[in-house]
Amino acid sequence: MGHRARRTPRPLARAAAGRVGVALVLAAGGLLFATSAQTSQGTDLRSDTADLPSLVRERSQVVQARSAQVAALRAEVDRLSRAASPAGTQPDPLDDPALGAAAGTTAVQGPGLRVTLDDAPRTGPRPVGAAPDDLVVHQQDVEGVVNALWAGGAEAMTIMDQRIVSTSAVRCVGNVLVLQGRTYSPPYAIAAIGDPARLQAALDASAQIAVYREYVQAYGLGYDVAASDDLVAGAYDGSLTLEHARVDGAGA
Repeated sequence: MGHRARRTPRPLARAAAGRVGVALVLAAGGLLFATSAQTSQGTDLRSDTADLPSLVRERSQVVQARSAQVAALRAEVDRLSRAASPAGTQPDPLDDPALGAAAGTTAVQGPGLRVTLDDAPRTGPRPVGAAPDDLVVHQQDVEGVVNALWAGGAEAMTIMDQRIVSTSAVRCVGNVLVLQGRTYSPPYAIAAIGDPARLQAALDASAQIAVYREYVQAYGLGYDVAASDDLVAGAYDGSLTLEHARVDGAGA
């Protein structure tokens, strides 16, 4: 998955500087080789350990393991807190089902839509006029579906079965999607609980999705929408605390 390329509506379709300059180039080249040798310290800089997507996947496994530990510890803290709280203590607002569902801390079940986005088939000849970026799902495509579903009144949403909350962000590293510390490869499944008719109407009205569907027709990208009477959005098990924030319009 790439994030730099932007989809657009169809149609898709010296002379040498002298001995001084040469000496400077050779000196710079020697410095580059020396720096590379010192950095690699005998290792292969092109090895798998230097491959960013592989590194992200490795870190993702660590995040998953630690997330499970955090969830277990949080449950234990909640249990001990309830046991230690005196009678009549003010309840946690997120214990309210409606507030918990809106914040993502309570599981939600009901009818809705499941949208699946996929890269174009890797086998066979490349479509005429297609660039590599035309054949993959981009960050903006996932964001377009998510935004449309929220606009259509989604009560709860998941991406790859992970609950989406106010602090969730979709990111791309190489050709993989990174969501809340975990990595995924296509196809990408986005599920939204709400009125299926309203959700479908919001998808149909989205200009961003309309552009994506042109690429579906031209290059074979995957786009599937299926209604369901019984979707489940599990409770979010991560932290809801904001670590960084900036007022919109303020300097970086």
